[in-house]
Amino acid sequence: MTSPAALVNPLVTPLDIGPHTVPNRLFVAPMAGVTDRPFRMLCKQLGAGYAVSEMVTSRKDLWHSLKTSRRANHAGETAPIAVQIAGTDAAMMAEAAAYNIDRGAQIIDINMGCPAKKVCNKWAGSALMQDEPLALEIVEAVVAACLPHNVPVTLKMRTGWSQQHKNAERIARAAEQAGIAMLTVHGRTREQGYKGQAEYDTIAAVKAAVKIPVVANGDITSPEQALAVLRHTGCDAIMVGRAAQGRPWIFGDIAHYLQHGQHRAQPLTLQVRQWLLAHLEDHHGLYGEFAGVRTARKHIGWAVRALPGGEAFRSHMNTLDRIDEQVRAVSDFFEQLSLTHDRLPAAPDGPMEDNEAHDEAPSLCSAN
Repeated sequence: MTSPAALVNPLVTPLDIGPHTVPNRLFVAPMAGVTDRPFRMLCKQLGAGYAVSEMVTSRKDLWHSLKTSRRANHAGETAPIAVQIAGTDAAMMAEAAAYNIDRGAQIIDINMGCPAKKVCNKWAGSALMQDEPLALEIVEAVVAACLPHNVPVTLKMRTGWSQQHKNAERIARAAEQAGIAMLTVHGRTREQGYKGQAEYDTIAAVKAAVKIPVVANGDITSPEQALAVLRHTGCDAIMVGRAAQGRPWIFGDIAHYLQHGQHRAQPLTLQVRQWLLAHLEDHHGLYGEFAGVRTARKHIGWAVRALPGGEAFRSHMNTLDRIDEQVRAVSDFFEQLSLTHDRLPAAPDGPMEDNEAHDEAPSLCSAN
């Protein structure tokens, strides 16, 4: 019997995206409120080959807001710098692409995958899949704006608007003709949101329909699922989203499994402590004390939720308002855990509840 490693080694080999080469094909999904620069850098450090920024709006009046300026901060991030943009007007999207290129973007990703009502009510995100002429107009405008800079444009979309209207394959063909360099397909419709199960037949059909690289996304929560999705779709890469929340080393776990056909050991508890403390330092540096302590709570909560004493610690964490208190509490929690668990206890099998960033769920794809 052929080992998993013999079949899937391509995922741990480099991939070209236009003029850029990423070291492997294990990608971090863009998630608003989650994949800021500190988290992207952490995921890359722990095995991800590529990460896309949080969604940036095409509305010029919001470009100088604090939220957007933080999302456009790429200081210290390894190349290629990929920025996702969202909007409903082709000219504005083209201008947003140029604006972000001027600020360091080396790849522009068009969001046609977010199902949030905040975006869809404005005909952005996955709502664009309901208006194919507008979607194509936006793609063509952004590609034209990026071409003089030799910046490739990628597209992230869903399988369609609803179960009865799955048009990802048709949009994929048109996008390839318009000059899109890579496609990512999330295996749900806009109608599903984040509920139900992702399906991969449509992703496989998209892969068969185009020659450009195709990335599979949706419900990839374990090395076994990564292998199963790869086999089912034949895709060039996989993208992990919510499963990386609190477990950014999942990319290294998947790579090890694909190369060796078996799981690697859980990380050392004190090593996880070191990773989280370094992440907190970077996070606090970007956001400052007031916002930084509060926005870090979700990352800490995800990291401890399945650990012994994790829920009680999570409640205590929400009462702390200062950086020094938060850092000391995290350090002490993992120091104590290491006395009884040399390695991090394994989390229960299976994916977490969809959008278990409950405090983030209403605005998961917000673009302002």
